Amino acid sequence: MSDTPLFPASEDADESAPRRPVDPGPLPPPRLRRPNREQMLMRPCSLDELLPDGHDARLIWELVQTWDLSQFLDKIQARGEAPGRAATDPRLLIALWLYAATQGVAGGRELARLCEQHDAYRWLCGSVTVNYHMLNDFRVEHEEALKNLLTQMLAVLIHGELVTVTRIAQDGTRVRAGAGAKSFKRRDTIQPSLQQAQAHLEIIERQAKKAEDATERRRAAEARAMKRKIDRLNQSLAELTKLEQAKAEQKDKPTKQNPPRASTTDPEARFMRMPDGGNRPAYNVQLAVDTKSRAIVGVDVTNAGSDAGLAEPMRDQVEEQTGRKVNDQLLDGGYVKLSDLDRAAASDPAVTLYMPVPKPRKKGTDPHQPKKTDSEAVVEWRQRMGTPEAKEIYKERASTIETVNAELKTERGLKPFRVRGLPKVRCVALWCALAYNIAHFGWQMLSVVA
Repeated sequence: MSDTPLFPASEDADESAPRRPVDPGPLPPPRLRRPNREQMLMRPCSLDELLPDGHDARLIWELVQTWDLSQFLDKIQARGEAPGRAATDPRLLIALWLYAATQGVAGGRELARLCEQHDAYRWLCGSVTVNYHMLNDFRVEHEEALKNLLTQMLAVLIHGELVTVTRIAQDGTRVRAGAGAKSFKRRDTIQPSLQQAQAHLEIIERQAKKAEDATERRRAAEARAMKRKIDRLNQSLAELTKLEQAKAEQKDKPTKQNPPRASTTDPEARFMRMPDGGNRPAYNVQLAVDTKSRAIVGVDVTNAGSDAGLAEPMRDQVEEQTGRKVNDQLLDGGYVKLSDLDRAAASDPAVTLYMPVPKPRKKGTDPHQPKKTDSEAVVEWRQRMGTPEAKEIYKERASTIETVNAELKTERGLKPFRVRGLPKVRCVALWCALAYNIAHFGWQMLSVVA
C-alpha cells in the first residue's frame, strides 16, 4: 500500500493549533410512540375467548362441576315460580373464592373489583353481577358445607392414590385477628358499657314508635346496630367467665392481681405470642398435612394460645374425613402432653407420636432415660425419640408442614383475618386449604374424576 495520505494537509495549515469542534446546531425533536386512546377498536369476541385453554380458572370451574353442592343449594329460598329474585349459583361463588385464594386475594372488595376488570374473573362470572356484600356473606356462612368439600376432595385424592394419610404432620400457626389491642376490656369496664348500650337501645325504640316514615329506616338501622353491640358485649362477658375459670385453675397466676380481659369487638380472639416475639390478638390455625404428598388433610381453628392437647382432635378429624387410620403423627415440642401418648398407644390400631423430648431442668441428665413416674407409653416415646430412625422420620415434619404454612400465608390468602369469631375464621382457613390442594393437585384430581 502507498504511504501517501488520502487527504494531504495544506501547506498553510498549522498542525500544532487545536482544532475547533464543528457546531452541529440544535438537535431535532425525538421520535416517540405516543398513546392514542381515542382510537376506535373493533374487538368482537365472546367471554369464552378471553381465556386460553388450560387456564387455572377453567380448571377450577370444571372441578366445581364434579362436586356435590347439595348443602349449599338446600339453603336457597328462591324456589320454583315464587316471587323474588333468583339466587346466584353457588358454583359461581365457590369458583370465584377458590380462584381468588389461589391468587392470594383475601378480601371481598378486591374480589368484586377484579370481577369487573380481570378477564379470568369476568369469565367465571359469565355476565352475572356480584358485589362485595354477597361475596363476603357467602364466604363465611357455609362452614359445614366447606368441610364437606374438603372431604370430597380428599376422597378423590385417596382414590387416585395421591394421598395415603398413614403419616401426617401437624402444626399450628398464629394469624392476626381483626380485633384491636385496645378493644380488650376488664369486666368492670364491659358491664357499664353494656348497661349504657341497653339504655340507648330503649331510647331508640321509643323514638322509633314516634318517628315518621322518613326516619323509620334510620331508626331501625340504629336499633339493629345497637343490638349487635349488646350481643358482642354479652359474648365478651361470657368469654370472660371462661377465662376466669381457666385462670383460677392456674395457681401461679392469681386472678385478682392480673384480671383477664376480653375484646368487645371480637370476643373469641385471644392475645397470643406471635412469630416475631410480640403479643397481639390472634387465632391459632391448626393444619394437618400428609407427609408423602404434602396435601392438607385437616383444618381447624382455635383460640388456645398453646398447642398442647390439640393433637388428638386433629387426628380424629383426619380419620373421620378420610376414612383411613393414621399410623404416625409428627408434632413439634408445643404439643407434648403425656396423656396424649397414653391415649395414642391405647387406640386401635396404636398411633406412634413423633415429638421431641423436652430438655430436663437438671444439666447432664439424658432426656431419653425413663423416669419413675412415666407410663409404659411415655417410656417407649422417650427411648424411641433417641434412635436415629426416629430422628430421620421427624425431619419430614419441618420439610412438609412448615412449607405449607409459609405458602398459605404468602400465596393462598391466609392473611390477617378481616372477619370475627371462630366460625367465620374457620371458614376462611378452609377456603385457603381448598385452594392450596387445588393449586397442587387440581389437574390430577380432574383426571381421576374423568
